[in-house]
Amino acid sequence: MLLIHGGSATDPGIPDDVLEKCTMGALIGKKRDLDSFVRQRYIHVSRITGGATANAMGQLCQAYVRERLENALPTWDFSRHTIPGISQNEGRTDMSFDLVAQSPKGRYCAIEVSFQVTTNSTIERKAGQADARQRLLRAAGHKIAYVIDGAGNFQRRSALSTICAYSDCTVSIKDEELDDLAKFLRTLK
Repeated sequence: MLLIHGGSATDPGIPDDVLEKCTMGALIGKKRDLDSFVRQRYIHVSRITGGATANAMGQLCQAYVRERLENALPTWDFSRHTIPGISQNEGRTDMSFDLVAQSPKGRYCAIEVSFQVTTNSTIERKAGQADARQRLLRAAGHKIAYVIDGAGNFQRRSALSTICAYSDCTVSIKDEELDDLAKFLRTLK
């Protein structure tokens, strides 16, 4: 009731935000005005929650990839997000990755996970870093893999092409493709 009719309240103690934003009840029956109100609110809210939603989805995907790989490779370590000796600024700051797979013999593979339901800068950022990251990792005897999924990412054809060009293994989040990633990791022993 507050959200729909709060803007019509006459109590002087009602906050200005409620009086300004809770006016949907006054728009009932006014199709154009109501449509405009909802569209404006959707744009305002979606910008605020869009990044958080994408981040939460990315975190869930990373956890799923990690769990799947831990089950396939139980003697491997997936607890790190950095690789010893891999730095972005001559040793001052370790380079961070979404996941790092460490084989029982100490070989590493950085794993970047990108899952987006809408287009955004995540895939573009990963593409921009792909060449330098692969060169740095290969120079140290390590590999890099990408797990890419989500409609927004597939719309970024140029970014995907760049990532694939500078990836040692690229898969989607499908179970059978994550199994392929596990097979690739086994070759690092």
